[in-house]
Amino acid sequence: MINESDFCREATLKICSTFEVEQSLKHCFDMLAQHMPIDVLYLSQYQEDLLAMRFIASARRDSCSSMDTLLRLPEIDKKNAADMDRIAQEKTAHGVVVFNRCDEMPMNEHILDLLDLPPSSAMSLPLMIADQWIGSLDLFAHGQDHFNGEHIRLFATLREPMALAMANSLKHRELLQLKNLLVDDNKYLQRELLRLSGSEIVGADFGLREVMRQVGQVAPTESPVLLSGETGVGKDVIANAIHLGSQRREGPFIPVNCGAIPDSLLDSELFGHEKGAFTGALSQKRGRFERANKGTILLDEIGEMPLEAQVRLLRVLQNREIERIGGTKRISLDIRIIAATNKDLTAMVKDGRFREDLYFRLNVFPIRVPPLRDRTSDIPALVQHFVESKARELKVGEIPQLAEDALDVLMAYHWPGNVRELQNVVERAMILHQGESLRFDDLGLSPAYTVTNGSSAASEHSLTLDDVIVSHIKHVLDMTEGKIHGAGGAGELLGINPSTLRTRMKKLGIPFKKG
Repeated sequence: MINESDFCREATLKICSTFEVEQSLKHCFDMLAQHMPIDVLYLSQYQEDLLAMRFIASARRDSCSSMDTLLRLPEIDKKNAADMDRIAQEKTAHGVVVFNRCDEMPMNEHILDLLDLPPSSAMSLPLMIADQWIGSLDLFAHGQDHFNGEHIRLFATLREPMALAMANSLKHRELLQLKNLLVDDNKYLQRELLRLSGSEIVGADFGLREVMRQVGQVAPTESPVLLSGETGVGKDVIANAIHLGSQRREGPFIPVNCGAIPDSLLDSELFGHEKGAFTGALSQKRGRFERANKGTILLDEIGEMPLEAQVRLLRVLQNREIERIGGTKRISLDIRIIAATNKDLTAMVKDGRFREDLYFRLNVFPIRVPPLRDRTSDIPALVQHFVESKARELKVGEIPQLAEDALDVLMAYHWPGNVRELQNVVERAMILHQGESLRFDDLGLSPAYTVTNGSSAASEHSLTLDDVIVSHIKHVLDMTEGKIHGAGGAGELLGINPSTLRTRMKKLGIPFKKG
């Protein structure tokens, strides 16, 4: 007689050696085939919400496979139910339901037809987890009167290992399905973000032309990029453009505002932490660097990062690996780092408020994003872009039109808040002037410059667009001390070709140095 403990131990090791339930079932089949008649073995899951059994795997002498066959339990009257219960009780031993003649019950005939099996003997082993019926293990041998007490005794020993294997496999399948859903949702979200933000940069052909030329140069590389510019100029938009122009475009783009995260939480946010690393760390958490793996991370407001965190960031740049807080395992990273700041990092380095070695690591390819007042030629296109996007967001229906001379006010304003301020101004005007043409003269926007005529200043309401352009070009020429061509010249600051600028200045009557 076979020892039940030894048989159960060997079965447990083989059955629970894999998460693939069909492989577990094949191991089970091979063991049973050594000791009893068997032609096919099925694993079925009970689905209470459907009042049905779902066959999820099968195993035969030379094969195993997953399956998805639903057996609905028929509605039966009280008499047939009593007969079925009596026969099942008579045929039960060691918790195994045995039918050496399947034609004794209509349900068994239905199962044989569903599974395309000939008349057979059958044993069914209910599988339980925490007193809950989760399914059954069903063995069929073609023909009648095949099973005896020894077969039933051995078959019963498989209850616990097979129930455990089935529960683990179902949970594993559920996790894989959730993972696939998460991946699919993430791809959908990335597509939606791209659709909402748009891949086209407003001003790429005018005020941001030089910036976009630099973006085109650096995007295909893996070099770190340092974006500088005033608050609100759109450094995050330029960073996203670099990501979309790189080979990492299919990977994540993770922005981090270093100035918005408290110093005490910065390490946890960037590097993650292990469970129990500190009070409140109730579970493991991945940091922003890990989430950006295979993609790009934007460290916005890098000038706000504390010196201690700068040291750890320097290690990331040097070694391309991190350690979670409270952990000892080094995690390799494949990321691209883009930093952005509205501060003068060179001055901060001199003052000891920013590490010099980190500055040189980040400043491999610097890009300066000009303020809006230095690229007023972009204002009309930006206004139209914001009007269209805010019309959808505010659900105002038809896209409103601009009032005559509405842009004159915007072109004359100095825009301390840059593009972000312009976006807010457009939204405010759309709320105030619903159902009518948009105007901006009642929003308190004071002009940056005044045009003088003799000894008296012209009224801000009398400014024409040409007056504003003349004033702005003269202001930029003052900044460059009359220089038009080359780096730091008026052409570069205004974002137009120097020859085109000279032609426009000549047309507007603005004197300039020849040669």
